[in-house]
Amino acid sequence: MGIKKYKPRTPSLRYKTSLTFEEITRTGSEKSLTKGLTKNAGRGAGGRISVRRRGGGHKRKYRVIDFKRDKRNIPGTIKTIEYDPNRTANIALVAYADGEKRYILAPRTMVVGTKILSGDQAPLQVGNALPLKNIPLGLTVHNVELQLGKGGQLVRSAGLGAVIVAKEGDYVTLKLPSGEMRMIFGSCYATIGSLGNEDHMNVSIGKAGRSRWLGRRPKVRGVVMNPVDHPHGGGEGKTSGGRNPVSPWGQPTKGYKTRKKNKSSSNFIVKRR
Repeated sequence: MGIKKYKPRTPSLRYKTSLTFEEITRTGSEKSLTKGLTKNAGRGAGGRISVRRRGGGHKRKYRVIDFKRDKRNIPGTIKTIEYDPNRTANIALVAYADGEKRYILAPRTMVVGTKILSGDQAPLQVGNALPLKNIPLGLTVHNVELQLGKGGQLVRSAGLGAVIVAKEGDYVTLKLPSGEMRMIFGSCYATIGSLGNEDHMNVSIGKAGRSRWLGRRPKVRGVVMNPVDHPHGGGEGKTSGGRNPVSPWGQPTKGYKTRKKNKSSSNFIVKRR
């Protein structure tokens, strides 16, 4: 998918770029796999803001994605490649031989008509899902399970892929896109190939309003706030904060490690990012 530039007829168009979407084969979505999506504007169950600078944005409908790939040994055919407003990667509509339809994440090079399969003995081709222990070293995978049967949780964004670098006992070592090396149980499923829409990271938003369409609200620096609102606030004239960078609640940021030492998942990290 390429990048499109615009003639600078307005100040914002001078810097705006967008995707060309030539991979997309359908503008609508499958109604049976689409449902309404309620926005929370960064608020948790108690109604309080837990993630700042969220809210507004265009109305979206949620596409139900098959992250588990648990349709074992039933062949499927790719019918459409579609845009999904809820994620950076594109999605593909799969029609299985038994008549069921599901959405999956669309890998790079996948086209309409591609045959896919999920199972222990599935062929080693892009789009097929297999246990990690059955995938050879050096292959790139995405939509990786962390817990057996829970569904893919790692490597789900546009353009990403993890590389299988080692196998030892019941565990397989992956090199994740962040650079982290992590051991994962070999029976966990992953899908072969890297995800498409890799040019997503190169898009220039171009204007503030386009960020608002995505539900991103303005960000205000702490040093321009009052002392009651932020530890960096206040002072006569312009100041740099007068202390090491902290959050509004006083927690150090910019390099401060927050991972707990007793976190069991740390035992499976071979090399940190």
